[in-house]
Amino acid sequence: MARQSTPTTFSRTRWRKSSYSGSESGSCLEVQDHHPTAVPVRDSKVPGGPTLLIPAAGWSAFVTAVRDGSL
Repeated sequence: MARQSTPTTFSRTRWRKSSYSGSESGSCLEVQDHHPTAVPVRDSKVPGGPTLLIPAAGWSAFVTAVRDGSL
């Protein structure tokens, strides 16, 4: 299950736009790499807002499902 962290927890680490975000300006996810157990995810429109911590295995399953079209 994803956890929510405080906005400042990951502020020093570089965020990148997820390659799975749409090209429209309103629906962008940002993620951080190199976290061994979880993938931090946030809404690019609210960079100071909450961050979801998605377990690495869950993120991997999500990405696989997006790639194979099952979502």
